Amino acid sequence: MRTGIFTDFVPVTYMLPADYNLFVEEFRKSPSSTWIMKPCGKAQGKGIFLINKLSQIKKWSRDSKTSSFVSQSSKEAYVISLYINNPLLIGGRKFDLRLYVLVSTYRPLRCYMYKLGFCRFCTVKYTPSTSELDNMFVHLTNVAIQKHGEDYNHIHGGKWTVNNLRLYLESTRGKEVTSKLFDEIHWIIVQSLKAVAPVMNNDKHCFECYGYDIIIDDRLKPWLIEVNASPSLTSSTANDRILKYNLINDTLNIAVPNGEIPDCKWNKSPPKEVLGNYEILYDEELAQGDGADRELRSRSGQSLGSKGGRSRDSGRTVLTTWK
Repeated sequence: MRTGIFTDFVPVTYMLPADYNLFVEEFRKSPSSTWIMKPCGKAQGKGIFLINKLSQIKKWSRDSKTSSFVSQSSKEAYVISLYINNPLLIGGRKFDLRLYVLVSTYRPLRCYMYKLGFCRFCTVKYTPSTSELDNMFVHLTNVAIQKHGEDYNHIHGGKWTVNNLRLYLESTRGKEVTSKLFDEIHWIIVQSLKAVAPVMNNDKHCFECYGYDIIIDDRLKPWLIEVNASPSLTSSTANDRILKYNLINDTLNIAVPNGEIPDCKWNKSPPKEVLGNYEILYDEELAQGDGADRELRSRSGQSLGSKGGRSRDSGRTVLTTWK
């Protein structure tokens, strides 16, 4: 079974306090590593902090009014992940990608990528120095955090469009490696959705718009940081307001075709003219029906890409896809 490649895009992660002993074992393998802790029930960067010593975990436990990691019922659950300490920097600053993905059905899986994602930049130049572990303006890209920084720009909100990022990477790293990067990001999204599809509620009258957070390291490897089931739709700039208005409008045009209550035909693929800024990322039913549900290639070959790669089968154009 080829399972290893399906998990190498997520940083090593544990749940605390439940996985404390496993975490300690992993931490001692690389005691100089940095880890990031996030409370499971909060958003917008609240409660997040970085640690590089086990003593900091013990202090967190004491501050949380829990005498031991054995007693878990009253302790708030945290996710602790290995910190990506070699992020790709632009202008010396760390950034991440916020990408929107619409899932109209899980079984069969059908998902759409929104083409107008964006990058969120930190306001302070990045440094891996341990003396700056507490400086969230260096490490956290959340707008809710960065908007309080002295260098925050209220006009562009510290954001780039994904298209601008692509142009920048093509000009500095080349088109081939840039295309490979975005193909890998699309691959990550499809595999993450396939991983949870068997346990998701699959109601034909339901849909979900997810906010994917991706970090790219300095080797142009994408890492899946988290998937937000309720991504923020508040706007911080004029362009942000337009983007999210269009996101909502395009989502509803797919989820509620013609503004009518969906019927049993709702699960069918909508016509291209109603997709707006969405593009089909994966259609399991179409892939199986056309016999195209296979490895499109190794993760470095031709991709579905931003325009939907296609292959020929008996003279018909069929959507290429990932297995």
